[in-house]
Amino acid sequence: MYRLFLLIFGSFVFAQESFITSIEYGKMLYENPRGIGCVECHGQAGEGKRITEYYHKKKLITLQGPAINHLTFEAFAKALGENKKVMPKYYLTKTEIQAIFEYIESKNSAK
Repeated sequence: MYRLFLLIFGSFVFAQESFITSIEYGKMLYENPRGIGCVECHGQAGEGKRITEYYHKKKLITLQGPAINHLTFEAFAKALGENKKVMPKYYLTKTEIQAIFEYIESKNSAK
């Protein structure tokens, strides 16, 4: 009976842990972490993307989301923790940051 319990419980725990991979979780967060996705400004694979153009004092200004697909994990995590003028603060956990980083890396290693 005890072995049956362990078998069932162990299978249940394994199923919960393997329900979604870290990369799949990172994709979900990258596309919509807290209302607006990273993809909107940083592109499909973190390559950077033009957000908009506007005129200020008769000068054309381009607002560009920077490339984030070449950063080390340390630089990536640090950038997410800093206050930016345009980028919203997402208050991501370390696990969420790691998952997003792994997703971006997976997109760029597939090329």
